Amino acid sequence: MITSADESPVNGQVGSYNQTKIKRSDFPDDFAFGAATSAYQIFIANKTFIGLAGGISDGSNGCVAIDHYNMFREDVALMKKLGLNSYRFSIAWPRILPGGSLCTGVSKEGIQFYNDLIDALLAAGIEPYATIFHWDVPQCLEEEYGGFLSDKIVKNFCEFAEICFWEFGDRVKHWITLNEPWSFSVSGYAIGTFPPNRGKAPTTTGEAKRHSCLHRCAFRSQIARKFLENQRKG
Repeated sequence: MITSADESPVNGQVGSYNQTKIKRSDFPDDFAFGAATSAYQIFIANKTFIGLAGGISDGSNGCVAIDHYNMFREDVALMKKLGLNSYRFSIAWPRILPGGSLCTGVSKEGIQFYNDLIDALLAAGIEPYATIFHWDVPQCLEEEYGGFLSDKIVKNFCEFAEICFWEFGDRVKHWITLNEPWSFSVSGYAIGTFPPNRGKAPTTTGEAKRHSCLHRCAFRSQIARKFLENQRKG
């Protein structure tokens, strides 16, 4: 049994398992009580995949989701009411770089949205944790060179990551590079149940995993140093 933020026990049926009462105060003062989301789960994203016939079995879509884009202030207020002190969200690559790369231009509206979200979280006493990539490759890069199947994505991803750091790194101190790279690479490029739905491509599971590992290492080696160096200076 675990308690709510106000220290009162949360009752629940646990079957034959022993029930242990746990209070908020039983955890270290710096313990992160939080929630996590991805961009696709909470606001408009991935119109290409949801538009595919059979992309989602029951025909539903995530075009609006919970409309976090317009209601993030209310959502942050709910987080505070729950007693959360941390929140992990993903930064949607196409929302920052609609054309996928720096040379195609940066979306001022996208930057402003995440600035406003981060500021609202901090004002509510909630520590922001940012995931740089949670499975939303710009569709234009999928069409141009196959997304994560090409080494070209390393340069474009690093451009996106650097923009995120320089725009938000003064306030965001916790970064996650890639969310569940195995699930993304295998389900997206080998099986095809996740975007970009390349299950029928000549890519095998092993090849998808290899590409994921190679790119992950490249990303970390190129951007981690800059992240750490600037956080030390800050």
